[in-house]
Order: sequence, then C-alpha cells, then structure tokens
Amino acid sequence: MTRYDPTDRDERGARTGTEDVVSDHGPGEQRPADDLFWERLSWCVATGWAGLLEENHVDNGARWHRLDDGLIDVVRGRLAPRAQLTVWPGLSTDVAAVLAALPEEGPVELVWEDGEGRITGVVADGCESAELATLVAGARAATALSRYVDERHPLMTAVLPDSDDVLRARRWTEQTRSDRDWAFLRTLRRGQVVTGTVVVIADFGVTFVDIGGFTAMINIPEVSWRRVGHPSDILAVGQEVTAEILDIDPTRERVSLSLKALQEDPLPRLAERVGETVTGRVTRIEAFGVFVRIEERDDGFEGLVPASEPAGDTARVGDPLTVRITAVDPTTRRILLAPVRASATGEAG
Repeated sequence: MTRYDPTDRDERGARTGTEDVVSDHGPGEQRPADDLFWERLSWCVATGWAGLLEENHVDNGARWHRLDDGLIDVVRGRLAPRAQLTVWPGLSTDVAAVLAALPEEGPVELVWEDGEGRITGVVADGCESAELATLVAGARAATALSRYVDERHPLMTAVLPDSDDVLRARRWTEQTRSDRDWAFLRTLRRGQVVTGTVVVIADFGVTFVDIGGFTAMINIPEVSWRRVGHPSDILAVGQEVTAEILDIDPTRERVSLSLKALQEDPLPRLAERVGETVTGRVTRIEAFGVFVRIEERDDGFEGLVPASEPAGDTARVGDPLTVRITAVDPTTRRILLAPVRASATGEAG
C-alpha cells in the first residue's frame, strides 16, 4: 500500500500533514481551543453536525477521537497542549458505501472505528480500495477524507493553548466557514449599528441579512413597531437595511438584528390621544371583543372594544365604528376602545 509523506504536496495541492498554511488572502485570526470553542463543539455534536476530532502535533503525529454527546470533557482531557484540532462530521455506519465512494485515484485518508471502539486513520491511494477494504474489515463505522486542499472541508479548526491558557503555538491553516464566523463575531457587540443586504426572506417569517459575509437574522417582531403580516410586505431581497444588533450567540454562531430599534415607536404618540373619538373599520371579531383599526393605513394600530361593551352585538368585519380611545399601554402594546353612540358623537361635535 502506498503511503504519503505528511509534507508531500502535488500539483493539485494535496497535503496530509499539519504544516503551516497561508491562503492567498493571508492567514486569518488563529482560533484557540478555549471554553467557547468547546461550547460550540458540544452544541455541534448534540445537533449531529460534528462527530470526529483530529488531533495533530508538530511532529505530524495524529490521533483520532470520536465525539459523543456527554463525553466531550473526556476527549478534551486526553489532548496534548499546542495540538491542532480539526473537527469533522461523524463516521458513517455504512462502511460498504464509504468504500464504494472512494476515488479511483489520488490520496485519501480513511478513518474507521474497529470492533473494540478504537479510531484509526490511514492515508493511501484511492486505487487501493481492495487493500483498504481488507484493512477495515469488521469496522463499525468509517469515513473517507480527501487529501486535496480544495476538496478537504473540515467543520472547524483550533489550536490548544498551554496549561496556563496562553496560546503560543502558531500553526496557521486554511480557515473554515465556522472559523471565519468566529473571528467576525468577535468584532461585534450588542447595540452596534450595522448595514447589510437582505439575502433571504423565509416563508416562516425570518429575514436573513448579509452583514459583511456573515448572515444575521431578523425575527418578525423586530421588523417594525407596527403589525407586519410577513416581512416581504415591507422588505425585499437585495434591499440594503440598517439595523441594531440585539444579541450575539457565539455558541450557535447567530446574530439577531432589529430594524425597529432604530425607529421611533409611534405608540407613545397615540397614547397622547386618549379620550379622543375616532372612526375606524372593524378588522376582527373575537369572543372577547371587537378589533377596530383606528388609523387610516394598512398597518394602522388596532384597538379592542371589549365584549362587555354593546358594539359586539351588531358589528361586522369591514363596518365603520366610532369609538373613543380609553387606554394605550406602550409596554403591553394594548389599546382599549369604547363604542360611541351616534347621539354622543353629535354632542361631542
């Protein structure tokens, strides 16, 4: 079986070691395997996204660890300082399918778990599939990883700090998407105002915004102070928006934005109109009362005429109804109304 020197590299950029790598754009910020990294890893394992950890050392020695939910701390305790860690998806229990998918030629790393639970990795040429099949006979699970840089896509990378938590190793590698997101999230803070471009408006109502290569999200309640049936009613893909960062979750690598945080809440102004009489359209009729839109706009505020008031007996959706604004609570977003009889309206005029 052909084996490859860990520092060999062919014309396509195949590599099998952990030598320093600098991309065409220069190295990104090196990610430490700190508590935040392990929180992120635990979440990825719990959600089924990650399942295999590669531990590499300066002398090109490597060990493999299977990641199971609840055993992350055990694996962490086995690692040596300054090791480079690479996180991969889990092993497949369909070993035959893994072998069948091996490339006809080119370097590949086959990683498998034997019947006793040991994880082993071997680098060979894909054309030696018969020998590899013999090697993994009886394996519980396996995976095949390409050794070409442009086909090698780990989930995350990091380097272990020394026992004093200081990161001294300098072993730059190609950053994964998660590594780039981690570096970007470290530049953000809650309350920061950012500008981005709407890239997706999901059917379930979440708006996704690109803020410099990272996709943040806006939930429906944060689109506007006014009622919005769906974000597409007021937003469009490709639209540039300015928003405030509400929350940063480095474990899930999520950023929540708010458009309304940068807008004036119109409800306090409406509160100044308590006692005023207005005519609006009935929009909904519920067992507990009648809702009336008291502003002449599609997204106008709606108030509730409680069922205890007489208006609910005859009102129909779309009917005009004259009401008096009796209470406005900007905190609960609740507006209470009382029906005004025609004679009372005339007297008020």
